[in-house]
Amino acid sequence: MRSVHETLESHEFKSLVSRRWKISIGLTLALFVIYYGYIVLIALDKSFMAKKIGVVTTLGIPLGVAVIVFSWVLTAIYVSWGNSTYDPEVAVLKDQVTK
Repeated sequence: MRSVHETLESHEFKSLVSRRWKISIGLTLALFVIYYGYIVLIALDKSFMAKKIGVVTTLGIPLGVAVIVFSWVLTAIYVSWGNSTYDPEVAVLKDQVTK
């Protein structure tokens, strides 16, 4: 059993925190790129976004839906990583701490 201070200073804890930040920042950046890319596309190329792909639907509609779906996919990736990797490692570290 380790003390809380020993656990906080351990390589395992610091590695876990580092990986969580890398995953979080990577997924956040991916979301920003897709969302702001969509907004910039609307601002800079209105004619492209206004192209008809159906009777009344423009290209902007499915691209907007794709942005939303992509955000769900990123959330699913984070939840999956959290459940399969992060949570079990946190449980191991919790068990190592003396009460």
